[in-house]
Amino acid sequence: MSAQAQMRAMLDQLMGTSRDGDTTRQRIKFSDDRVCKSHLLNCCPHDVLSGTRMDLGECLKVHDLALRADYEIASKEQDFFFELDAMDHLQSFIADCDRRTEVAKKRLAETQEEISAEVAAKAERVHELNEEIGKLLAKVEQLGAEGNVEESQKVMDEVEKARAKKREAEEVYRNSMPASSFQQQKLRVCEVCSAYLGLHDNDRRLADHFGGKLHLGFIEIREKLEELKRVVAEKQEKRNQERLKRREEREREEREKLRRYGVVVYAFEV
Repeated sequence: MSAQAQMRAMLDQLMGTSRDGDTTRQRIKFSDDRVCKSHLLNCCPHDVLSGTRMDLGECLKVHDLALRADYEIASKEQDFFFELDAMDHLQSFIADCDRRTEVAKKRLAETQEEISAEVAAKAERVHELNEEIGKLLAKVEQLGAEGNVEESQKVMDEVEKARAKKREAEEVYRNSMPASSFQQQKLRVCEVCSAYLGLHDNDRRLADHFGGKLHLGFIEIREKLEELKRVVAEKQEKRNQERLKRREEREREEREKLRRYGVVVYAFEV
């Protein structure tokens, strides 16, 4: 993207579709069904996973930073409840990903050498420590990039402890397996992003995975989905309470009318 295009996108995001008086861009509104509501809430998987090996390509719905700015301005005055649309979108996406994960796990179970439950538990312990090391190393790199050297060193100390535990776990696993079987790469499917992880992956591979855009993107999507579920539940509860209150007010008004009518009839009869 050129510098001019970047500046244009920045202005769109800040000021919306009417920033330069261009009425042609105002023909479609952010509330239009053709506009991606997940994009308006900055959580569309097509945006989050762009540039990864699971790049989804262009979204079928309209993405426009200026429309997002229009929505953010308008939402200060009115609740459009787009969280529900975005929640449904992300739920469908994550459900599809989880189904693919289960298929991959079944495929691995069919192709990899059968091992006993006891040995499988020992292999799982190595995988767990791999995951811990990978996450810690990714954190070290992040802290280093931020210039937080002291905190980065503290996390590295945790890495060394995890590495020591991993060596012990690998030794326990090795002693429970024939030498020929131990050398085979035992794979595992990442529960977050569906990528394959190897039992013998080195630190660099682990750090690249757990600190990579794909894995972090899936974490972002999953966390956003949980946030949307909470927001939608709170807003639905609030709306239910408001409807209940309005109904009670109407019933109270009706009772008051009936009471007044009864008084008038009684006075007329007297």
